[in-house]
Formats: sequence, structure tokens, C-alpha cells
Amino acid sequence: MSKNRKINLLILFLSFFSLFFILNCKGQGERKDLGARELSCPKGFELVIVDKVIDGDTVVLKDGEKLRYAAINALELHTDSGIPEPFAQEAFIKNKELTEGKALCLEKALRERDRYGRLLGELYYPNGTSISELLIKEGLAFVCYYEGSGKFFEKLLSVQREALSDPKNLFSYIDKPQGKTIYIGNRKSRRFHHPQCIEAKRIKTKIIFKELKEALWEGYCPSRECSSLIFSY
Repeated sequence: MSKNRKINLLILFLSFFSLFFILNCKGQGERKDLGARELSCPKGFELVIVDKVIDGDTVVLKDGEKLRYAAINALELHTDSGIPEPFAQEAFIKNKELTEGKALCLEKALRERDRYGRLLGELYYPNGTSISELLIKEGLAFVCYYEGSGKFFEKLLSVQREALSDPKNLFSYIDKPQGKTIYIGNRKSRRFHHPQCIEAKRIKTKIIFKELKEALWEGYCPSRECSSLIFSY
């Protein structure tokens, strides 16, 4: 075979491969867009695509908006020490697995944005299961009341109560020594504090819980200021 013929065959092969690659990528993009278009969300919900996950309870949507799940809280992934709080990394990984790159249905909270300008709402699969529900079932996030989140809060509290009967991950702390400690709740904020936490001494509308499980059962959320006293490795 002549040298020129070999070169021509090589050019022909590369051209064919390039065309195949372009058409295949285009097809994949069209299939992805088609999948998003075919997803039907209930009335009052918005079809969104999750671009990336920030942590266990926050994502960035394809349009650039940050979305904070309205009625849950995962422990801190990004801390001043650089060491994630217990199960924060696991919550991030699970949230990423459940949402990143997927088309989902968004239901916005009554209070549409938080003080940081992030959207507040709940993400759902087509079957009606919410992402927050799945994170709670795995013990990777707590139900947490925020202004305007009442609708989500009441629904997710029943999920949390079921999860406490078979405690995993964060909920497993109810069986550890700190799980048997008395905790001090703030009726106004619906947060609870470790008795050694300085914030506990400032509460005016107190409620006393005899153990950690009781506080979680009532839907009180651990105070950020006390999390290192409640949840430790």
C-alpha cells in the first residue's frame, strides 16, 4: 500500500470517528433534555435541574440559583477547622448521589428566600418522594423548623419519628452517653441546647427534655452553637 493511500485512509478514519463522536454527544444531550422535558411536575411545582451539590442540605440549580432545603439541617461540612462535623461528609455524598445532574420537581417554601438570598424549598422525584425525606431516613439530617417551612416541617417530622425507631448515623447518638443527657429547648426558635452550652443560659422560654430522643421526637433541632457538645466522634 502506497504512503499516500495510507494517509488518505487515516484521514477518512479520523473524519468518521469525529463525526460519530459529535453525533453521539449530540444524541446524549438531546436525550438528557428530552428526559427533563418528559418529567411532569404537579401544579405549583417547578421543573429544575441540579447542577451541583454544595453540602448535605444545599444545591446549585442549572440556572445558577442556590437552593436550601426548607425544613431540614445537616451538620456543617465546611468548618473553620477544616474538619467536617459528624456525618456531614456522608450527607454531602448522599445528597450528590440523589440529585446532581438530575431533573427534579421544586416546591418553593412560603418564605421563598433565606437571609443569604438562597431559594427555600423542597425537591421531589416524580413518585412524590422528597430528597429531604431520604436524607432523614438515613439519619444524615434533622427536621428543623424555619419561618415559612411549616408545611414541610410537619410532613418530615413524621419521617424523623419513624427513623428514630431504627436509629442510624446521627440518630444513633440517642443510644450514646450524650443521648441520655438533659437538653434545654427554646420554645420560640424550636432549637435545643446542651446544658453546658452558653446559649442555653440565655433562653427565656425554656422546655426541658429528659434525653436527646425526646428533643428530636418533638421536632426540636440541635443548636449550631452546641453541636460539638452533642455530636462528637
